[in-house]
Amino acid sequence: MGQLETTLRDPENPVTVRELFDCGVHFGHQTRRWNPKMRPYIYGARQGIHIIDLDQTVALAQRATRFVADIVGRGGNVLFVGTKRQAQEIIRTEAQRAQMFYVTNRWLGGTLTNFRTMKGGLERLRSLERMREDGTYEQLLKKETVQLEKERARLEKYVGGMKGMPGVPQAMFIIDPAQETIAVQEARKLGVPIIAITDTNCDPSLVDFVIPGNDDAIRSIRLITGMIADACIQGALRRRDGGRERSQDRETPVVYAGRR
Repeated sequence: MGQLETTLRDPENPVTVRELFDCGVHFGHQTRRWNPKMRPYIYGARQGIHIIDLDQTVALAQRATRFVADIVGRGGNVLFVGTKRQAQEIIRTEAQRAQMFYVTNRWLGGTLTNFRTMKGGLERLRSLERMREDGTYEQLLKKETVQLEKERARLEKYVGGMKGMPGVPQAMFIIDPAQETIAVQEARKLGVPIIAITDTNCDPSLVDFVIPGNDDAIRSIRLITGMIADACIQGALRRRDGGRERSQDRETPVVYAGRR
C-alpha cells in the first residue's frame, strides 16, 4: 500500500464520534427553526439549540462513503455542490483533490436538466482559454480582448468547476440541501442520488444519503467533505487496481481465475 492510501479515510470506517464532536458536527439550528422530519436524527436540545445524534451520523456517514467509493469504483463521477460562503473554498479544494467536479457559486438553472446547453457553455470556456493561450488575444483590439476576458471570467466562475464533466454525474454531494433547492430538484428529477450534510432545518426525505450534521461550521464542513473526497479517491484506486488485476487475469488466467 502506498503513502496515499495510508492517509485516506477508510469508507468502511470513515469517522469517529470524537472527531465529529471535536468539529462541532453535533450543533444543529435553533429549535424554533427545525424541520420536524429531522426528529429521528436529533438527540435533544440545549439552550435552544438542537443537538444531533452523532452515533447516527457515524453510521450514516459509513453508508454514504461506501456508496461513493462504489460509484467511483465503477467509473462514476460525483458533483460537489456548496455555494454558501463558508463552504466554497472547502468544496473547491476537496473536489479538486478527488479529481471530481464542483459548483461553488450560484447554481444555474438547467445545470443538469438542460446539460446540453451547459455543455455548450463549457465548450465556449475551453475555446476562450485556448484563444488566451495561443496568442489570439494579442491579435485583437483591446476592447475586444476585454469583452472576451469578461466572458471567460464569468464562465469560469459559474461552470469552471465542471470542466471535463462528460455528462450528468452519477451522484451529487451537497452542503445544505435547504439552500441548494434547485440543485436538489434537478438531481431528483433525473434520478441522481444525493448525499448531503443535512442540518436540523433540512428535509431529509429529499436526500438519498443523509449525513446529519452542522452545515454552517467550517470545521464540520471540512471534516465531512474531506471524508467524501477520500471515498472518491479510494473508489478510484479500487478501479485502478481492479483494472490491473483484470489485465493480469487475461495474461495469466490460471493464476487469477479465482478473482473473476
